[in-house]
Formats: sequence, structure tokens, C-alpha cells
Amino acid sequence: MERQPVLNRFKDKVAIVTGGASGIGRAIVEELCREGCAVCFTGISEIGHTTAKELSDAGHQVLFLQGDMEDESYCKSIVPTCVDKFGKLNYLVNNAFSFIAKGLDAKVEEWERMMRVGPIAYSLLAASAVEPMKAQGGGAIVNMSSISAFIAQPNRWTYNAAKGAVLNLTRCMAFDLAKYGIRVNSVSPGWIWTREVYKAANMDGGGREKWDPIWGEYHMLGRCGEPIECAGPVLFLLSDDASFVTSADLAIDGGYCGMGPEGLGKTTVLAGSK
Repeated sequence: MERQPVLNRFKDKVAIVTGGASGIGRAIVEELCREGCAVCFTGISEIGHTTAKELSDAGHQVLFLQGDMEDESYCKSIVPTCVDKFGKLNYLVNNAFSFIAKGLDAKVEEWERMMRVGPIAYSLLAASAVEPMKAQGGGAIVNMSSISAFIAQPNRWTYNAAKGAVLNLTRCMAFDLAKYGIRVNSVSPGWIWTREVYKAANMDGGGREKWDPIWGEYHMLGRCGEPIECAGPVLFLLSDDASFVTSADLAIDGGYCGMGPEGLGKTTVLAGSK
């Protein structure tokens, strides 16, 4: 997608983005950097070091903290480490999540990981961010939810329940943190070309060329989205352009949730079939 001109809305600001090494998270990190923000981002794999080097070599202020969001001590260390490095904190994007799609077969440990990496980690990061944000006169938090928070999907008890929890957690955060000048919102992407979607598309060797028009039929716009198309709405919610927006969820779904089960009606091929 063609990038928009740099607006510098975040010059001299500091943000934390969890799960920022790839996919939607990386797009958010890159766009914040382009607009002058210093960014601390997290990730579970080594790829984050490569992402950090690329951004640093391009002249951006970044810090990568590798770890697993299921680890409570790691979660609680992120904000203090960021503040030690950059001196303050203005924004938090809770993006990291575990994709565990299980239904009747879901094990307790899978439920626990789903919730710990998702809404529990979100709450730990937000709680840690309150004092540094208060010191700056306020701030903004964006939580990553999903279209899966609103609908039933086959064999998705774990993922959909956790994403649904994010929606109400966002409202509760917004209510409690408003008195500190901290706004809290969420975004709900549709099918975006990230690691899990690419993985599903390549299961039969068809890849993106085959599956984009098929999965696109679930969206009014007739295609899956790009990570960069999620970054812009997130930056809007963080920015002063959204100064009177809190406790809201912004759909980034190409019309997915507004459409009936017939979709665009061009084909009956289902996701994952050959």
C-alpha cells in the first residue's frame, strides 16, 4: 500500500508496542517511527533484533525487548525498562496475542496461555503504564481485538473468547483511566495478510494469489487487508486527532462484520478447502 506523507504527530513522544517485530505490530512500529516517535517494542522471537537494527540503521530510536508475554515478570519489566531508556511514556499498543484456535478439544493449559498472553498481559502493561502517563499529563492506549470478538467461528472457543474479553477490558480500562487523562480504545481487524493468514493460504500450495479473492468475499471491499492498513487507524486513536475518543472499538475489517453470511456471493469455496 502507498504510504501517506509524514505528519510528525508523535515527535518527541515515546510508545510501547507489544508484538512489534512483525505483521501488524511491525507496521505500527514503523509508522510511529516515521512520525518522530521513539518506540520500545516486544517480541517472542529473535526476528525482533533484526527489525530493531533495520529501524535503528534508518535513524529511528527503538528498543527491542525479547520475551514471552505469558511471563508476568517480563510483562511488568517492559514499562520500567522503556522509561529508563527514553525517559517517559506517552502511548501503549497492546498488540501481542497468541493464536490458539480450539473448541471442544481445548486443554486448560491452552485456555490459560490464551488469556495470559492476551487480556491478562494487556492489563499488566496498562497498569504499569498509568504512572508514567500521568507524569506526562495523560496518554493513550490501544488494545488489539478482532472481528472474532463479535462472531462465532468453528473451533474458535479459545481465541474468540479471549478477543471478546479484550473488548470489555478496553471499556473498563477507559472508564477507570479517564480521570488521569488516559484514553483507551481498541481496534478489530478482519482478515489481514499476516503470518497466520499466509500459513493457512500456503497449506494447499495455493498461496495468496489463490486465496485473496476467495477470502476477499468475506469483506465488502473484496480482499484481505494489509498490516499497514491497521497501522493508520491505530495511530489515529493514539493521536490528538482522537482527543475525544475513548472506550470505542474501531473496525478495520473491510466491511466484514457488516455483511451477511452470503458474502459477496461469487463462490462457495470455504477457507482451508482445496
